[in-house]
Order: sequence, then structure tokens, then C-alpha cells
Amino acid sequence: MYAVTLMCNPSQPILTKKLISKYYIIFEGSSLIWLRDGIAVEIKTSIFPKEFLKHRIKLQELNIDSVLQKDKSRKKKLLIADMDSTIIEQECLDELATEIGFEAEIKNITKAAMKGEINFETALRDRVSYLKGAPTSTITKVLTNRISIASGARTLLATMKKNNAYTALISGGFTHFTSHIAADLGFDKHMGNQLEISDSKLTGSVKEPILGKEAKVELLESLSKSLKVSYQNIISVGDGANDIGMLKLAGLGVALHAKPIVQSEANTIINHCDLTALLYLQGYQFNDFIC
Repeated sequence: MYAVTLMCNPSQPILTKKLISKYYIIFEGSSLIWLRDGIAVEIKTSIFPKEFLKHRIKLQELNIDSVLQKDKSRKKKLLIADMDSTIIEQECLDELATEIGFEAEIKNITKAAMKGEINFETALRDRVSYLKGAPTSTITKVLTNRISIASGARTLLATMKKNNAYTALISGGFTHFTSHIAADLGFDKHMGNQLEISDSKLTGSVKEPILGKEAKVELLESLSKSLKVSYQNIISVGDGANDIGMLKLAGLGVALHAKPIVQSEANTIINHCDLTALLYLQGYQFNDFIC
């Protein structure tokens, strides 16, 4: 059996019964479940949908995400999430840069790194160098005034934890941010890079070793082993080039509003729905959500 999940932006419910009836026929559906009226629906089929990629592209043009999976082992036991532009709406380093007046310089490097055009570790060192001399109070200001939780993140964490999943937050950003976000949302574990500080000021350096794409893969492998959770029972989510490894390794790796290079590598792409898409993909209905 296979499951085709169709989803849209929760603030713009556009899934109509007429539209879903059309795709129920196209995908040769055997049963249909509305996960949330107007927003998410699941079509079960015993036949692998022909030319699914072609239909996925057409649905994307209609602002509808579509994902095809085997209908087994869908409720995952471990969530591993990227932080910047995934669990939070911003890039924390870019926000620090804006606070101290180097917005353009650092954002250009960030964009290139997330597209995979620059080695992540080199890009991180280059960007952090601009922070030299900034008081540590800058971090508090950014956390208070510039950081916002992404739509659906609280519901995703609360629902998965209610269903006994282990949750980990890992970022190429910094522990000052991952610790705060993890505590706020209830992640079981968090990891990030560490900014060097001297006399209550940032030195412009990052403590070694730098956590990059390898660290995300290593965390997934480590937690899989320690928690005795198979890769198939892991869901990961991210948007940048340094997330590709963990997205490809997890049983369900979700490229969420991701850069083109990530979408070209990922099997599961979400461009319109928010983080609640990760729940719909596991078969959760809106009534199951912990909001």
C-alpha cells in the first residue's frame, strides 16, 4: 500500500472536494482520509501512482505539496531538526550581523553557504569574524527582538513528544540560540557551535570543532544507535546544503522551504505547508494535534 499526502498553506485552505476527487481517480485511490478540511488529505492506493513526479509538479504550480510514501512505519520515533530557517524563521547569525551593522556582508556569505557554493566551515568562520568586539548582550537582544518560532513548530514538537518520540535540535548556528529554542519548545537534546567570548565580548572566533553537515549525520547515527531506533523510524527536517546528509539518511527526510540544491537532492519536498506537514506525512489528523 502507498499513501499520497496532499497539503497546502494552513492559512490558505485550497483543497476542495472537487480537486481531491480528481486526484483520487488519477492516483487510483482505494480510500481517502481528510486529515484537516481544506488543508491536508491522504489518498491510499495499492498501485504505485504512475507519473507521480509529473503530477507533483502540476500540484506545486497550484501551491499544493504532494508526497508519496509506502504506507508503513510512518509514525516516527525520532525527530532531528535543523534550527535556522526551519524551527525558527530567521538565520541567527544574520540577525546578529544586522544588530551590529554588518547585515549585507554576512547575509551574502550565508546565502552562498546555504546554496552549497561555499564550504560551510569556511563560511562560518568568515561570518563570525565580523562579530569581533560585539558585547554578549547583543545575543540577548537578538533572542528577544529578532527571533520568532516558525509556524507549526510548537504543534510538531508537542504532538510528537505526546506520542513518545525523542526530539533533537542541531544547528550550524550557536548554542546560545539552540539552548534557548530547545528549552522553549521542549526538545530533548540540542547541539550547536560555540562562540568564543572574552571579557563579555565576542572574539570573532568559533570554538573547534565546528559542527557542519557531518555533525548532523553523526548525531542521527549516534541517536539511532543509543535509542535503538532504525533509520526508517527517523524523521529529519532542514532547508540548507548542510542538511542534505541527514535528510537522505532518515527514513523520512523533509526539505522544508529549502534551497534549490537541497530540493534537487531530497525525496520529500514541502514548499507551501508549514511544519505541521511533518505530522500529516506521518498520518496524524488535525484532531490528534497538541496545539
